[in-house]
This record gives sequence, C-alpha cells and structure tokens, in this order.
Amino acid sequence: MGSKVIENTKTDVKEIEIEIKKENKIIPELIRRLIDIVIGVFGIILLIPITIVIYIARKILKEDNGPIFYEQLRIGKDGKYFRLYKYRTMVVGADEKLREYLNENENAKEEFEKIHKLKDDPRITKLGKFLRKTSIDEMPQFLNVFIGNMHLVGPRPYLPYEKKNMNTYYEKIITCKPGITGLWQINGRNETTFEERLKADIYYINNKTLLMDIKIFFKTIIAVITRNGAL
Repeated sequence: MGSKVIENTKTDVKEIEIEIKKENKIIPELIRRLIDIVIGVFGIILLIPITIVIYIARKILKEDNGPIFYEQLRIGKDGKYFRLYKYRTMVVGADEKLREYLNENENAKEEFEKIHKLKDDPRITKLGKFLRKTSIDEMPQFLNVFIGNMHLVGPRPYLPYEKKNMNTYYEKIITCKPGITGLWQINGRNETTFEERLKADIYYINNKTLLMDIKIFFKTIIAVITRNGAL
C-alpha cells in the first residue's frame, strides 16, 4: 500500500514539473510576441518614408522594372510555408539568370553550393547592392513579424529547396519561428558556410532566452552599422 502511495506521489511530482516547464516557456513566448508587435508596428511606420525614397531612386537609376517589393516562399514553424517580404534587389527573371550563370561558371557554382550565395551576384541591381549592404532590403520583414509568422530574433527562414541540405537539422529548426536576425547574422553572416549557419541555428534553439534575444538584437544593429559580413 505504501509503495503505491510513493509511486503516485512520484507521478504527481512529475506532472507538476511538466506543468511548471510549460508555464516557464509560455511566459517568455508571450513577452517575445509583445516585443514583436511593438517593434513590428514601429518598423512598418518606418517603411513608409523608406519606400518613397526607394521608389524615387529606382526611377532615377532606371531600375523600376518589376515591383518594388519581393515575395518569396520560406519554411516556417512546423514546416509550414509562408511568404517572406523584402525590397526587390534583383532583376526580373533572376532565377533563370542564376541557372545560366552557374552553368557557365564552375567556380561560382562551387561557391553557391557551399554558402548558397554569391559574392559577385550578376542578378543584383546597383540599388539592390546598396540595399543589401545596409540590410534595408530586409525591413519589409517587419510585416512578417507583425503578422506573426516570424520573430524579431530566431533562425533565418530557409528556402524550400534548402530542405534537402538541412538533413537531420531540419526537424529541430522547424520547432522555432524564424527571425529577421539571429546568431548567423552576428557571426559572419554571408561569410559563413551553410553548415555553420545550421549549427548556429541549432545552438540558438537549444539555448534561447530573452536575454540572448536582446543581446542578438543590439549586436545586429552594430553589425548593420559596420556592415560586418554583408554582401
């Protein structure tokens, strides 16, 4: 009889511990969401004058072929696809141009396979280079943050075709909402390999705290100002 009471007590303790862990996760997530909404609104307000300036610059540089904004499918939480918003930095028909360029340039093909980016990307416009250098092209993602399919801080959202290269990392990474910024951006950004980016995202997911998010956010601002790792 005594052993049953002890076993039941152990079971109750475990259930209580599970509930406490759930509560400890819920509170930080609620705070994250509140921060996302506040900063998301502020970012959306900033988009208005920035969009006007970009519109004028596109006209002056005669790079106004195609829409000013760019939508791209990305992998979100639980593996669900969502539309990520950016300012357009590439020419219209960029995907076809990339295929042609990689077929004609073996070195560029090796570079793209390694880091999934090109340092001398022929698809990027003059204005697009500036927008990327300053990370202004990422600002429309404040819309994603406000909507709720992205956090301010988190793993960068991966492209659908990158899923096959994520291997065993995939299941872990999709347990978390992607973010505008993360460990990848403050540790080399585009200078890191795809494998290093995956490992950085896994480290973040396993160790994330609100304090870590705050540190990453302010380090991102420094990285943007110094253009550390930007293409």
